[in-house]
Amino acid sequence: MDVNQVLESTLSSDTSTRQNAEQQLSHAAEVDFSQYLTTLAQALANEQAQPHIRTAAGIALKNAFSAREYARLQEVQQRWSQQVDPNVKKSVKELALQTLGSKDSRAGQSAGQFIASIAAIEIPKNEWPELMQALVTNVGEGTTHAKQASLVTIGYICEAEDNDLRASLVAHSNSILTAVVAGARREEPSMEVRLAAITALGDSLEFVRSNFDSEGERNYIMQVVCEATQAEDSRVQAGAYGCLNRIMALYYDKMKFYMEKALFGLTIIGMKNDEEDVAKLAVEFWCTVCEEEIAIEDDNAMAISEGSSELRESLTFARIAAREVTPVLLDLLTQQDEDAGDEDYNISRAAYQCLQLFAQAVSTDLVQIVLGFVEQNIRHTDWRRRDAAISAFGAIMEGPEEKFLDPIVKQALPLLFNAMNDDVVHVKDSAAYALGRVCENVSEAIDPDVALPPLIAVLFRGLGATPKIAGSCCWALMNLADRFAGEPGCQENHLSTHFQESVTTLLAVTERPEGDNQLRMAAYEVLNTFVTNAANDCLPTVAKLSDVILERLENTIPMQQQIVSVEDRITLEEIQTSLTSCLLAIVQRLEGQIKPQADRIMHTLLRTLSTVGAKSSVPDTVFAAVGALANALEEDFVKYMESFVPFLYNALGNQEEPGLCAMAIGLVSDITRSLGEKSQPFCDSFMNYLLNNLRSTALSNQFKPAILQCFGDIAQAIGLHFETYLSVVAQVLQQAAGVTVAPNGTYDLLDYVVSLREGIMDAWGGIILAMKQTKAQLLTPYVESIFLLLNTIAQDHNRSEALLRSAMGVIGDLADTFPQGEYVNYYRAEWLTQLIKETRLNREFTPRTGDTARWAKEQVKRQTANVQGVQMS
Repeated sequence: MDVNQVLESTLSSDTSTRQNAEQQLSHAAEVDFSQYLTTLAQALANEQAQPHIRTAAGIALKNAFSAREYARLQEVQQRWSQQVDPNVKKSVKELALQTLGSKDSRAGQSAGQFIASIAAIEIPKNEWPELMQALVTNVGEGTTHAKQASLVTIGYICEAEDNDLRASLVAHSNSILTAVVAGARREEPSMEVRLAAITALGDSLEFVRSNFDSEGERNYIMQVVCEATQAEDSRVQAGAYGCLNRIMALYYDKMKFYMEKALFGLTIIGMKNDEEDVAKLAVEFWCTVCEEEIAIEDDNAMAISEGSSELRESLTFARIAAREVTPVLLDLLTQQDEDAGDEDYNISRAAYQCLQLFAQAVSTDLVQIVLGFVEQNIRHTDWRRRDAAISAFGAIMEGPEEKFLDPIVKQALPLLFNAMNDDVVHVKDSAAYALGRVCENVSEAIDPDVALPPLIAVLFRGLGATPKIAGSCCWALMNLADRFAGEPGCQENHLSTHFQESVTTLLAVTERPEGDNQLRMAAYEVLNTFVTNAANDCLPTVAKLSDVILERLENTIPMQQQIVSVEDRITLEEIQTSLTSCLLAIVQRLEGQIKPQADRIMHTLLRTLSTVGAKSSVPDTVFAAVGALANALEEDFVKYMESFVPFLYNALGNQEEPGLCAMAIGLVSDITRSLGEKSQPFCDSFMNYLLNNLRSTALSNQFKPAILQCFGDIAQAIGLHFETYLSVVAQVLQQAAGVTVAPNGTYDLLDYVVSLREGIMDAWGGIILAMKQTKAQLLTPYVESIFLLLNTIAQDHNRSEALLRSAMGVIGDLADTFPQGEYVNYYRAEWLTQLIKETRLNREFTPRTGDTARWAKEQVKRQTANVQGVQMS
């Protein structure tokens, strides 16, 4: 194999040539991995080779240690650890380190990526102790190319996502800092080196906490970064501001001195920088400040609600700086790029985001500053200033108290209505979005008699504008529908007079020939929201709407045969999903009144399921609609089961599509609850699929709580027939109850254990109710394990309201099932009494939870009282 020819072919624009070369490389790696690495490392280190050949060798080396799947990555790493001779490893690593000094910077960076791949394997095992020192020496004594490449290498190592590597890097913090700070100093003549150093410093900040704890070291690091914000090269400036953002996020508590002495002034200067990349990162610094202070306030509020006195101090940087920073942000809002796309992130949008965060962090203190700007510019002849004024007003709609904003919004609404008729589309768009912000956050300020009619009119007119404006109007209309829905089931609400016209207009938008698919989907979402919030006097209109939606969904079914491209398939699936979602909303709102349409609905949904392709997202929504129909029809749904269960069984067994499988598990719960005992003929199959999914290694643990809850729903539905499954399910529940979290466990694991316990409690709740009347004795072998889990829940402060509510239900149901005091000793336990009391008295819990706890308390009283009565007699 001519390695140079093969490497050159991997860069070919011809697909066949490129794939053939890649296959040759893969074959060479499989045949002799050690020789393969040696050959590529020599090609990378060869100063006489063409630059593109060296680049290709570097890419091949990196790919030799890359894999998208974690299991495959482990295999690749083990091949290096176990199959490559130590002498070959040493030689290959030396060649890579040698290449860092190459005058070909691309070769040096490729070597850095390769070194980082090896470091991920060896540093956690202490197998390459000399690496960091070699990189430090390069930065201190090497050529400019060696310095830059070595710093880039440190950056690659520090940005790796491998958890073992990241944990190991803490021990190398001194070496890392020595190198990156040396390269970042203002005395460094090469801007390429400074840029590489600042970038590496940003990547390494997470690992140098011990250095930041030292005031002397921290001062020096901050000095170097602050000086870098004033570098001649704007790239270095931007990197330095990026570093400051990261430092503020990681070390907020240590920033007071630096804010007073340098950061405040530097970031104001940076925000005014002519280079947009620099200015954006300076703006983002204040975004980070606000985010930290918002998080501190939220965390402290939660701590206080939990009775904790361990509060974190907010240094109120945002509040102190608001009067200086806000005018700069408002000025930046006027620097819009009229040609920017929706996804473009420019300085104006960065300033808007920052102003939003300031409003949340500073609250009412910011309003007067912004209102002065709004009043000066909202009627300005320059459209950019009008647009900035409207954007600024919308930005402060979240954060300040709603009562404070109420009169301001009432006064501003006519101005926003007028702005929707502005000649400049950018101003219209900002006005539509600002109205959406008002509807979302300050909806109480919208007077139903004075402001609502013109607001609805202007928003529906906006649906005929550009897709972006129409999308903002859709969002505002959804918030409006939620705001004016009234009490659930009310006879009429403030939307009633507008309902028919709203439905007609939205249906027209969804059928607009030139409309884009995103707008069509947004309009259907608005329609769903209006249907969900419809008062009883609008239900005849909702019923008529079902005919329109069904006809449209039926018309999409033949379109499956007309698909010629991936884009066609995506568009059709989005339309079918939107229509099915609308049908779902209609069924949920009409409830039992949907019965006359049920046959047509089910027939259409079954036809849709039978025609969609594999991996389609449509079945998820269809299953949700079927579940709603089952809830509405209750036992009458049984007539559709024979036709529907093949699709349900297929989804339950489809472990390659976890989302669909999860929907199917939830649907089993819906159907069994609706059918009651009539679901019993299908339960053998349901239980087999559910138990198989529990045992599956292909499905994540997150499925288990829902499956356990499903057991409870099945038990409650079929009652005594559940005896067939009791011993197997009880064993599963007992095993699941033994899952615990170590003190240093992750938040995800803590949440999982809570969810798992919720599922266990829900399962026992359903099983106890199924057996209590005539077969309570079948529960006897499991009572002790139930109380053991309850005791674990009582001792563990990591618990949710839903878990405690389910636990209260189980406590009460067991007491009611065994009224003669068979288990009175458990009910006399102090921990049980305390658990009920804590749940009952928690003011943050919903009334439903409190009522369940009070009921459990009464059942415990009866339990102990009955035993005392028996003893006295």
